[in-house]
Amino acid sequence: MTGTVLVVGNGVWADQVAGLLSPAHKVLRSADVPASVPRLLHLALVLDDAWHPGRYREAEQVFRAAGVPWIPGFIAFGEGVVGPLVRPGVPGCLRCADTRRFMAGPDRPEMWLLEQQRMAQEGPQRDAWASRTGLRYLAYLCVGEAERLLGETSSRLEGALYLVNLRTLRNSRHIVVPDPLCPTCGGVPDDAPRPVSLAPTPKINGGYRSRSLDELGPCLVKDYLDGRTGLLNGRMDDLSSPFATVAVNLPLPTADEGTAGRTLTYQESLYTAILEGLERHCGLFPRGVRPVVFDSYRNLGHQALHPVRVGLHAPEQYARDDFPFRPFDPDRAMSWVWGYSFLQQRPILVPERLAYYSLGGGDGFVYETSNGCAIGGSLVEAIFHGILEVVERDAFLLTWYAQMPLPRLDLHSASDPELRLMVHRFEALTGYDLLFFNATMDSGIPSVWAIAKNRRREGANLTCAAGSHVDPVRAVKGAIHELAGTIGTLDERLKARREDARRMLRDPFSVCCMEDHSLLYSLPEAEERFAFLLAGDRPLQSFDEAFPPRAQHTDLARDLEDLLEVFGRLGLEVIVVDQTAPELQRNGLFCVKVLIPGMLPMTFGYHLTRLEGLHRVLNVPFHLGYSPRPLKVAELNPHPHPFP
Repeated sequence: MTGTVLVVGNGVWADQVAGLLSPAHKVLRSADVPASVPRLLHLALVLDDAWHPGRYREAEQVFRAAGVPWIPGFIAFGEGVVGPLVRPGVPGCLRCADTRRFMAGPDRPEMWLLEQQRMAQEGPQRDAWASRTGLRYLAYLCVGEAERLLGETSSRLEGALYLVNLRTLRNSRHIVVPDPLCPTCGGVPDDAPRPVSLAPTPKINGGYRSRSLDELGPCLVKDYLDGRTGLLNGRMDDLSSPFATVAVNLPLPTADEGTAGRTLTYQESLYTAILEGLERHCGLFPRGVRPVVFDSYRNLGHQALHPVRVGLHAPEQYARDDFPFRPFDPDRAMSWVWGYSFLQQRPILVPERLAYYSLGGGDGFVYETSNGCAIGGSLVEAIFHGILEVVERDAFLLTWYAQMPLPRLDLHSASDPELRLMVHRFEALTGYDLLFFNATMDSGIPSVWAIAKNRRREGANLTCAAGSHVDPVRAVKGAIHELAGTIGTLDERLKARREDARRMLRDPFSVCCMEDHSLLYSLPEAEERFAFLLAGDRPLQSFDEAFPPRAQHTDLARDLEDLLEVFGRLGLEVIVVDQTAPELQRNGLFCVKVLIPGMLPMTFGYHLTRLEGLHRVLNVPFHLGYSPRPLKVAELNPHPHPFP
């Protein structure tokens, strides 16, 4: 098909493309982006021998308004960038590509600054590595894509770009996931109340997932893991762990954050790590909706969650000069997002600072973590696993603060052969013994507290983990994987920070961040604080004794309904906030934050402990028979918790 093509640019690249296209197409030339676009234009190419970001902002406006597809191309620091194809009205533009490229790079602050400088000034006319050979190569690449589009064939630049090393002429194609917050092509709807219905969700392979990792995994790698444009930009396999552990990197504006997958195969661990990274991406701040409710609880109380119900910091914490939060004030306006209460069966407003966990400090009233965040192949799946995480953390903290002498589990009584092999492999390769305790609380959802105890003279003395699942074997396996991930680095951290750990033993306020908790309890001197679990010679409890049989379903929605019924009987409200970012929708993924007011939330840093108003820490030990009467606040364990 013959078409009309506009080639914009005043360098060698643009000239060569115009010359190559001229025999077969009508080619229009312009040194700069025109103020108006000719009629019946099929395609525009904006090509520079250097990097002039201001020109591309102009092109975005002009061609979007004219409804003309266009392809950008430029050279920066010895690399040719071609694409993506920008279609008016379709998410995904050069600005999205720049955002992804800068975020995935190691020098993103410098690149953002340089872009702003180049916006105000043109910069060099030709990149130092823009040789005629390299430019000719880029020209043929652009012409090939133009011919595909004009011939009504799908372009390889649809949602992707090419990067060409002009020193070697090696090229690579990279996916560009549209940025929903892009000021050029993005846009998310205003937050609004929405009901949540539990659609039938058949289980896959008898497990508790609705999508198979074998089916989903390749899409996760293709769309999200890329060292140059990915939401996740790095992978590291841990070959020293007793099991397959893979970590991926989530680049943030000022730092990097790692997320890990721990399974029995490296491929599955990679997929799991990517899902963990996407979950973290969704939980940082609202990406799928724009919060629009900004008001005080006093004015919204009839349709809002009372923040006091989720547990606050103690008055003496708020009184500290260096405390980063302010006491909750029902008359102070704050941002709210819509969630859904299964107990009330209606939408409910939730403080944004409870629904997303990076919103600490400033005028915030409480410290919130990723507690209850979960991702899944369906909404039901995400909610189900979010609830289990809340239960796991609550059981662990109840055990610690009330110092409950939990019954120890006999791991060899489990009928699962894979679990027995995991226990044997862990203990043989690490030099640690596994001690498991039945931490099931009032909900009856199987929960375990796990300790890995060192048999050697050197290294960390012990570390802890937890697990909760309706299938107790899965709860134990999950905790073993967590322990394997912790001990891999704990020995080295203790060697490097032993004096810090000793200071934490003396001064709990020295426990300031997540890794400090496990570091403190890696000291042999700290073991006495576990006497309530480790002291005495109590008989072992078998799996059959500890965990009565549960109803089995083929539909995960039925399992979720069972959990909701349990919490309803306990008078505990399950609230879900949909955190799903648009980037996940391309693969049918969902991400949620589950809140169960009254249950103990996990916190890190001794100064950020949250127990005020959470009466279950006083009452549940009594109801379960671990205490002869309800506890008093002064009787709670005063030490920092050991959750890693």
